[in-house]
Amino acid sequence: MTTSPRAVIFDFGGVIWNMEWEAARALEAEHGLPQGSLRATLYDGDAWSRLQRGRGDRDAWLAGAHRALEQVAGRPLPPLHAQWRATHGPIAENIALIRVLRPRHRTSILSNSDTTLRERLGKVLGIAGLFDDIVCSAEIGLVKPEPEIYALACDRHGLPPDACVFVDDHEPNVAAAAGAGLRAILYRVDRGDDLRAQLAAADVGVSAS
Repeated sequence: MTTSPRAVIFDFGGVIWNMEWEAARALEAEHGLPQGSLRATLYDGDAWSRLQRGRGDRDAWLAGAHRALEQVAGRPLPPLHAQWRATHGPIAENIALIRVLRPRHRTSILSNSDTTLRERLGKVLGIAGLFDDIVCSAEIGLVKPEPEIYALACDRHGLPPDACVFVDDHEPNVAAAAGAGLRAILYRVDRGDDLRAQLAAADVGVSAS
């Protein structure tokens, strides 16, 4: 017998927060940079790897990413990472959907993030109260796609993995969640995915009561 979904676990960046990949590509094109270099210099280095596990300094990470981007370009650049990040913003329709899901479903965040995540959800967006739990990688020293982090997210709901649905915009994270026994959804706002329809297809009740 299939367990009905009782909790929905959301990634933050790309699911709640629009990373605006098109804006990154536009900045790269404007400054003659290889496609993907903004993301790579910000998130592919050792500094981010340490920061998302709760080690290192956020300002040093940002400064190092800018230096790495200038090395790619071979010349000084304006603060393109900051310009890109300034275009980011909440995905309003998904936040509205989370409000609809509650209280029939438990909801939480599971994010590879530095320790500013709770402040962003609370003071910046004012939506921390929409979540029964927040699992931030920097607070626990585990990161997606490590299997243990998915088990922890389910345990903190007091639910088995097959009663939880996980939504992420990164395929390896989705595949790892599925491997850990969760119902996993790949959601991409930049390709126009409809999260409401995706959740309904996973047997999550999404009608307003």
